[in-house]
Amino acid sequence: MAGLEGMEQPRGQSRATAARWSPAVEDERALKVLELFGDPTDAEVRLPSRPESAASARRLAQVVVLRQWGLSPKMTEDVVLLVSELVGNAVRHTGARAFGLRMRKRRGWIRVEVRDPSRGLPCLMPVQEMDISGRGLMLVDKLSDRWGVDLLPRGKTTWFEMRVADR
Repeated sequence: MAGLEGMEQPRGQSRATAARWSPAVEDERALKVLELFGDPTDAEVRLPSRPESAASARRLAQVVVLRQWGLSPKMTEDVVLLVSELVGNAVRHTGARAFGLRMRKRRGWIRVEVRDPSRGLPCLMPVQEMDISGRGLMLVDKLSDRWGVDLLPRGKTTWFEMRVADR
């Protein structure tokens, strides 16, 4: 995933322990991130442009999609993956000190936006089977219903939208 390159796997744990995922622990971490940075459904959340911010952005997306909006675990998984890809691009390619994350839900749609101060446009490139990078926008293109970039006077917003069933 974007933003995780160079991160080492946990050491000193058995495989069974390392493979276990605890929703309660993950919810607690997500709620801490929400408390620390703010709610991206209320206003844009500013995060430092560092690789470890991808984890914070993923946790924010998870708590919003799964807990606040009550959407499916599959939808949550897809949104979290795409957030990670857009954040990874913002961190890796813009040279910015910070980026913004905003999430919105309206009837039948969710929209996730990542804003950064660079006016350099992301480019959807053909990807070969053996390529080790460059798959981020391909995933955004395949998993979202639509995506794009809005140029701003000072930067850009890269966004994706996904259809959701209204309850």
